[in-house]
Amino acid sequence: ANEIARTLRKRMTIAEARLWDELRELKHRGYHFRRQAPIERYIVDFVCFSQRLIVEVDGIQHQTAAHLKRDRDRDAHLSLLGFNVL
Repeated sequence: ANEIARTLRKRMTIAEARLWDELRELKHRGYHFRRQAPIERYIVDFVCFSQRLIVEVDGIQHQTAAHLKRDRDRDAHLSLLGFNVL
């Protein structure tokens, strides 16, 4: 999972890179986000562990029925772990 996460960090989309720039600015307010972080069997786009907050940036490829179901399953599982998923 760490190897995959490392690869994903190197290949961020433009939207992910822009959001990452904004999320990094929140660090001085006490909100430390990590990008492409493994949580159990998932790799989430951005996570702030102290706030139990996950931000997913899902592009057009996530609009298929199969991806939508996987995303719902992912969000439900992460919610059971105590995370809020946006």
